[in-house]
Amino acid sequence: MVQCWLVERDYGSRNLITLVYATPDGEQINRKEVPITAIRNGAVTVTAATDVDETDLSAADDPERYRQEVERVRSDHDPDDEL
Repeated sequence: MVQCWLVERDYGSRNLITLVYATPDGEQINRKEVPITAIRNGAVTVTAATDVDETDLSAADDPERYRQEVERVRSDHDPDDEL
């Protein structure tokens, strides 16, 4: 497992939120779509960091941007902070 940090959150037109978590170096990401209702009713909690299985990571398209965002989130939040 690798600790990854929330670097992006996008709201889609299908009532889904896309969450992107990145490794501290910004080189790899984990992208997942979550129904807005799952977040609203507490079934899914969005935290500053999460542990991701290495097999669920893919190459980042902009590692420098993600690395900088990880640094920002890490400096402002503990891993378990809800965002």
